[in-house]
Amino acid sequence: MNTNAEPEKLKNMEERIQKLEETLTSKKIAFSAGLLPSGLGHTGPAGTPQTLVYKKVFSNIGSAYDSNSGIFTAPMKGAYYFRFYAHCHSGTKMAVSLLKNSQTQCSVFSWKPVTNGNASNGIVLTLESGDEMSTQLWANTWVFDDKNSYTSFSGFLIFPL
Repeated sequence: MNTNAEPEKLKNMEERIQKLEETLTSKKIAFSAGLLPSGLGHTGPAGTPQTLVYKKVFSNIGSAYDSNSGIFTAPMKGAYYFRFYAHCHSGTKMAVSLLKNSQTQCSVFSWKPVTNGNASNGIVLTLESGDEMSTQLWANTWVFDDKNSYTSFSGFLIFPL
C-alpha cells in the first residue's frame, strides 16, 4: 500500500470540491435596470447612435451589469435571456437595438405614433465569457423614461455551458 498517494488524492479531491463550489455559486447572474434613476426626460435625438446607460438598477446579482457604461459582460459561458423595453411619445421616432459585441441581435422601432409608443423584444443567446451586451439608440431617434421605468433592460443566465 502506497501511503504517499493518499495525501495527494485528498488534495485533488479538495481542489475538485472547491472548483465545484465556485461553479455552483457563480451561476447566479441576473440584472434589471431602468433608464433614469429619478425624474423624467428623454434621451436623444443625436446625430449618431448611442449606447443607452441604465442608471436605475433594480438588481445586479453577480455584478455583471455596469451602470456607468450600460454594458453587461458575461462572466461565464452560458445560455442567457435578455429583454428590453423602449417608450416614446406621440409624433416622435424611437428605435433601439440589442447588441452582442457591437453586433445587432434584435431591435424595436416606433415611427411617430399617434399616442405614446411602447415596444419590447427578447432573445436567448449563447455567450462566451467576456461577451458584451448593450442596447443602442439609433441616430436621430429618442426614448422617454420617468419614475415608472418605461425604458428598461434586463438579462439573466439560464444555464452555464
